Parts: sequence; structure tokens; C-alpha cells
Amino acid sequence: MRLKRSARRRTVTLRVQPGAVTVHAPARTPLDLIQAFVEAKRGWAEGHLARYAAQAIPPAPLADGSPLPFFGETLVLRLVPGTRAPVRLGPELHVSPGDPDTLARTVEAWYRRAALPRLRALTEEYAEALGARDRLGQVRLSRARTRWGSCTARGDIRLHWALARAPREVAAYVALHEAAHLLEFNHSPRYWAHVSHLMPDHARQRAWLKEHGQTLARL
Repeated sequence: MRLKRSARRRTVTLRVQPGAVTVHAPARTPLDLIQAFVEAKRGWAEGHLARYAAQAIPPAPLADGSPLPFFGETLVLRLVPGTRAPVRLGPELHVSPGDPDTLARTVEAWYRRAALPRLRALTEEYAEALGARDRLGQVRLSRARTRWGSCTARGDIRLHWALARAPREVAAYVALHEAAHLLEFNHSPRYWAHVSHLMPDHARQRAWLKEHGQTLARL
């Protein structure tokens, strides 16, 4: 843990990054007060460090029998020689064998094809419920590294393909989040009122995405 003091700072704060905790404090704050603040925040900081550590662990390479989350279901990857294109058969996804990189690309391509109709349907459903269906443009997929969704001024919405690997209610939250921008192109209280009206527990879905989101796109 590092301590940084500054004459300009007025309050004590704690910053947690992967593998590191930094305390920022005013220059004249007594050390015992800083230590008491850190002790009060210890559980919070340790929780964040543990989550960062878990997210840093690379996933196991895809192989026959690997689980594939899909909107709350769990499919099973089956490597079947001679399979020309990925095909879902009940709870199984059949894919031709290949090296790890090829398998990851093939499975991601399947996710993208399978995800778009469901994500589009969710977005259209919420746009309709909000009374904004006429404002909705095209719904497409994205691979953005830092955003799960976006909405343009023209009403075009893009949603990350990896939402297909989240629980359905989490994917639904992101679809609603973007659809609500068709009414309010901001994050004002009016905007959040629209979201809360259709999904009162949206904070729980946001929290799940914040904690687990970084693992979704890693195949």
C-alpha cells in the first residue's frame, strides 16, 4: 500500500488498481487518522483486489466439453470432425476441431450470429414499451473494448456480442439502457426514471456487469 500526500487535497481517499492500493491524503492529516480510514475500507479494498485477481486469470483454452454460457443457458462445446459450420443441437454446439485460436474465432463468430436476433428483439421490446419504437434505427453488434452499448442521435443502437455470455437479465438491462436514450440522450434523473420504471432492479444488473463483465469476451 502506498501513501501519497498533497497540500491541495482536502479529503482522504483510497484508490484500488490491479495489485495495488494507494491512499491519497492531505499533507497534514495525522497518520493515525489515515490508518483508521484504511482499516474502515479494508474489506472494500480486499474485495476489489480479489476481483481484479480473478479477472487476470486467463480462461482455459476451448476444448471438447467446454461450457459456453448463452443468455443464462449453459451449452456444451463438442468438437466434431467434418462439421462445416458451427451448429447448435439442443444443449450442444458442434464445431470442427482446430487449434485454440481458430476455435476461439469460430465460437465467437457463432456467438455473434446467434446473439444479434435476441439482442435486437430485446431492444425492440424495450423501445416499444418506452413508446419510442418509431425513434429506433438499426440494431447492430459491436466489439468495443470499453462500452457494452451505444445509441446515436439517429437512434441506431449497437450492443456488444459478448452480452450473449451474460445472464439474460443483464443483457436485457443493457438493451433497456440504450433504448432509454431514444427518449433522453443523457443520464439525467428523467432518463433513470424511464429505466427504473421498466426494470426496478437495474442496479443489481449493473453491479453484475461491473464485477464480471471483463470476463465475458474472453474465449
